Amino acid sequence: MGSPLAERLNYLFANMHPPGAPYTNGHVAEEISCGTEEYGGVRLTEQYLSMLRNGRRANPSPDVLRALAKFFAVPVGYLMGDLSASQAERVEEEVRFLVAMRDQRVRAIALRSVGLPPEVQDSLNTIIAQFRQQMNLPADPPDAGGEERS
Repeated sequence: MGSPLAERLNYLFANMHPPGAPYTNGHVAEEISCGTEEYGGVRLTEQYLSMLRNGRRANPSPDVLRALAKFFAVPVGYLMGDLSASQAERVEEEVRFLVAMRDQRVRAIALRSVGLPPEVQDSLNTIIAQFRQQMNLPADPPDAGGEERS
């Protein structure tokens, strides 16, 4: 098993990307290295990022971690390992939510429920749970892999 940093980076690469294909090491390294002011002047190579992701390097500078956290829009503590287990789980829950919102149908259902009374929202939740059960799906969806359906 890889380092906690490698696992978290790979989780972000797999999930935090625009619809379509996940980011490559080269893309992320170039974005961070070219956006010098935005990312604090950090220079990052594709090879070094690959080593971080496969666990061959596990102690990047705080500046590199800050740049990666900024790129993926997560708290730097998530990558530094400074968050409690429940805080890290909350970050991953937010990532799963953002991934789910890529799906136009899911987004439409969520947006249409805004403003409905809580008891109606609860009824909709119950109906969705019943459909999931009838289709032999888990009560809660698994971690989404970032695929968009339209």
